[in-house]
Amino acid sequence: MVSNFTALFDACVLYPAPLRDFLMNLAITDLFRAKWTDEIHDEWIRNVLMNRPDLTRDRLQRTRDLMNSHVRDCLVIGYQDLIPSLTLPDINDRHVLAAAIRAGADVIVTYNLKDFPVSTLERYGIEAQHPDEFITNLIDLAPPVICEAAKRQRMSLKNPPQSVEELLSAYERQGLAQTVAELRLYDGLL
Repeated sequence: MVSNFTALFDACVLYPAPLRDFLMNLAITDLFRAKWTDEIHDEWIRNVLMNRPDLTRDRLQRTRDLMNSHVRDCLVIGYQDLIPSLTLPDINDRHVLAAAIRAGADVIVTYNLKDFPVSTLERYGIEAQHPDEFITNLIDLAPPVICEAAKRQRMSLKNPPQSVEELLSAYERQGLAQTVAELRLYDGLL
């Protein structure tokens, strides 16, 4: 049974491949409903291409298509009419909040917490959470399920394969210190 708890992923958490892959493995657990938009896809893809000229648009669009096909009911549509009425410190983030509202999201998972003020989000019953807090909350909810998702990610990495320690180090580089501390308690399951 799929949880009704809904998380909208901001582009910044979909940009780094290790975090994006972990979030996608978590999204298919049905512990929460993962949401994003085509506009959010465009944003992370554009930023990756700016910083990684070795990658191609086609390759990243294939990643986008795989995300959309593997995560049930993930795309939010029909949110654009809300954008003009929203006020945020960065007007370019209004589409994220609009999509979260339209999706009935409980959280926006983002590194940019300052861009989503509590006073604004609480009007809509939404909270902004750093990915470390979001994943740590999931671990508290269902440790074996989260460990299985991390293991699934690790086992999919073939070129080169990664040890548990290498995977956890990759998570640390993504700013997931609490997550790594929690997962170390279960390293035999990873």
